[in-house]
Amino acid sequence: MREIVVISGKGGTGKTSITAAFAHLAQNAMLCDLDVDAPDLHLLLRPEHLEEHEFHSGFEAVIDQETCVACSMCVDLCRYGAVRKPSWDDFAGYSVDPLRCEGCKVCVQFCPAGAIGFTEKHCGQWYASSTRFGPMIHAQLFPGEENSGRLVALLKKEARTRAKAQGLPLILCDGAPGIGCPVISSLSGASQAAIVTEPTPSGRHDLERVADLCRHFRIPVAVIINKFDLNLQNSADIQRYCLDQGHTVLGLLPHDEVVVRAMVQAKCVTELPDTPFSQALCLIWEQLASLEPRAARPALFQPTPSA
Repeated sequence: MREIVVISGKGGTGKTSITAAFAHLAQNAMLCDLDVDAPDLHLLLRPEHLEEHEFHSGFEAVIDQETCVACSMCVDLCRYGAVRKPSWDDFAGYSVDPLRCEGCKVCVQFCPAGAIGFTEKHCGQWYASSTRFGPMIHAQLFPGEENSGRLVALLKKEARTRAKAQGLPLILCDGAPGIGCPVISSLSGASQAAIVTEPTPSGRHDLERVADLCRHFRIPVAVIINKFDLNLQNSADIQRYCLDQGHTVLGLLPHDEVVVRAMVQAKCVTELPDTPFSQALCLIWEQLASLEPRAARPALFQPTPSA
């Protein structure tokens, strides 16, 4: 089974639009949105939820009002200021602010009345869905919640198990931007990383960071330069960098308003009438699909202005 993860060193490079088009072109893949903090692949694929599951991770303290003796020891011990004292006009008693609680368990351990419980934290939801292009595994963390890396690992495990059960040869993942914990978890066990970048100084900088991350985990890198015609010199420099590093350059995508039109209609660009962008994207997918797993083949393209 092959697993392709589409990532980018920064947000806003067009990663999700490209992944959605790949889902359309692949036809026979398990789809997985691994950007659990701010998922948006569902906006283009419009999945129908078949299963919904709670995601629990970490713990938080909860004070039992009937058992609490109001000794205020928990207030003195909590270094995060998570325990709230009742005011004179508040008869609810002592309570724990879940946004401040770090789950250190100090208050639980030292409460003389044993009035503080330690419950598992409900951090978000994950889903098994169907789309017009195939099955999809995705999730949404609640705002401000942590453990996104653990949730990504859960999604990848579910995607692999279900892909194997359904006889699907490919898992296509939309990863998170950056190089943090969810990206590291996204790359775990992947066959190929497809990095979407753009010809700007920040695009080049973040491409190098995420490519170094892939090299550390020995994941082959293939690069897509989006909106290459905004700066032909920077596009050429990125290609030379990829050639020097042994990274495959899959192709160059021109700046095209079809991407915005497709988003407005909640469709993939490949579902709309052909444009230079969608034609180039089809060729890129053909090359990506033909790459040997765990192998990188550098190629150099000469940029030309878009039609």
